[in-house]
Amino acid sequence: MSEQHGNMIKSPKQLILMVFAAFFVPLIVILLLLIYANSGVKSSAIPTPEQTAELIKPVAKLNFVDASAPKVYKTGEAVYQNVCSSCHANGAAGAPAFENKSAWSARISKGYDTLMTSVLKGKNAMPARGGASPDDISDYEIARAVVYMANAAGGKLNEPKEPAQAAAK
Repeated sequence: MSEQHGNMIKSPKQLILMVFAAFFVPLIVILLLLIYANSGVKSSAIPTPEQTAELIKPVAKLNFVDASAPKVYKTGEAVYQNVCSSCHANGAAGAPAFENKSAWSARISKGYDTLMTSVLKGKNAMPARGGASPDDISDYEIARAVVYMANAAGGKLNEPKEPAQAAAK
């Protein structure tokens, strides 16, 4: 039998060389990779306080209100900006566009009560209450928004009475 698969290391010098190569070659490769990874453009500029504040600002803000404080109702314009404008600003999903007299005239001619029923129950692609929660937007505030949008399109609807005033009378 012939020895085809004999020892590759035949002397102590070759053994020392192989141990050295097995240890230092990977270290040299890692060092070269680190140098390559860090060779990009380095920004040594320290961020300004404004940039730091922008980087660490909170994603959301909580608005705490006193539950025992009197209710402050939003204006029709404020409700329109917060809830209605996402569809009515540009007429998305078949919504009548804000201040578009031809789109609103048929709806206004049906009367305030019909408009309010459509808003509160939903109609076509519009969800009930325009997608707003009753906890966030009251019926009175929605009514103010309906009047605001209808009057902007040429309607002559009267501003609804505030709930406290309506209950007192």
